[in-house]
Amino acid sequence: MYKGLVCRECKRQYPAKALHVCEFCFGPLEVAYQYDKIKISRQEIEQGPKSIWRYKKLLPVTTDDLVDLSAGFSPLQKANNLAKELGLKSLYIKNDTINPTYSFKDRVVSVALTKAREFGYKTVACASTGNLANSVAAHAAFAGFKAFIFIPQDLEEGKVINSAVYSPTLVGVEGSYDDVNRLCSEIGSEFDWAFVNINIRPYYAEGSKTLGFETAEQLGWRTPDHVVVPVASGSLLTKIHKAFDELCKVGLISKPTTKISGAQAEGCSPVATAFKARSLNIKPVKPNTIAKSLAIGNPADGYYALKAVEKSGGYIESVTDDEIVDAVKLLARTEGIFAETAGGVTIATLKKLVEAKKIKPDEETVAYVTGVGLKTIEAFSHKIDYPKTIKPSVQSFKETIL
Repeated sequence: MYKGLVCRECKRQYPAKALHVCEFCFGPLEVAYQYDKIKISRQEIEQGPKSIWRYKKLLPVTTDDLVDLSAGFSPLQKANNLAKELGLKSLYIKNDTINPTYSFKDRVVSVALTKAREFGYKTVACASTGNLANSVAAHAAFAGFKAFIFIPQDLEEGKVINSAVYSPTLVGVEGSYDDVNRLCSEIGSEFDWAFVNINIRPYYAEGSKTLGFETAEQLGWRTPDHVVVPVASGSLLTKIHKAFDELCKVGLISKPTTKISGAQAEGCSPVATAFKARSLNIKPVKPNTIAKSLAIGNPADGYYALKAVEKSGGYIESVTDDEIVDAVKLLARTEGIFAETAGGVTIATLKKLVEAKKIKPDEETVAYVTGVGLKTIEAFSHKIDYPKTIKPSVQSFKETIL
């Protein structure tokens, strides 16, 4: 049961409206819950739908008219082969490549558009590095919303096509994601639209908690020793941290002791840079990385991600583009999962943290892979072994291949 919004800084309370910034201190707003009034059991959840909506009592919606393409309840895959290669005893991959539009963004968009419909909006919009665009376009088509999707004009072709196919109004903007986001903030002030990552952001972000909820449930109602989470805006990491705490508050798990570590690409690593400098001051950067879905140079929740990592005893590390590509191939070769570049950031960071002994061999670890590689094939094409061509004969096969 949620009671509205609260400022993350001054703690002023607001009603449940389409707001995202405190009018007094300009701090970000987030959803507040009455945990003592939430009555929920493991059995009730386990008997619920195999989607994010099995956790509806811990999400900020009141309606039963859900915008639901069955996102969530993705596999928590035991990664024995990768664990052996890295020297870990127990490793899991939370594989969100299998969602309706092939990324974790389907979780947040399902919540955001349900809330938008609850508020009475007819038009939805977003600023996106790709995966959010795909998800908003698909869910808007399903729910009958008019959709405006704003993306950087140099986005990967796979992500452009995966948005355009749903026939939204797709707008390419010259500049980085941060330029797109600034433009959308200006447009949002002039049009009565539900911008999922602006005025609907407090509700939208809550959908990410379901990754944490599922992790605990799939491990038998406990949290792992360590998790590695990709960092773009920083919201996903903070919400996984919040999810573990909430499960404890409503009595579903014991007090979590999970270390939460973040992963960034070196070409856009403002949060990792601040962490290594032991600072909470994040300096915006101009992104330059193949991991475009993480290319947010001025991360809105970076400060809160730093606080969550610090509180949990985790780390934030950055990796090069070459390490990202190698990690995508490593995960594919060992576990049969083709991740996009953001997944490569997670796996490369996992590897680096293990090698630095910041993840101990006996720590049960979960790595979050949040999107499918088919959307970012340009990043891997130069490092793939293309097929050798033979004539249609056994002799040609023997001469060329063997």
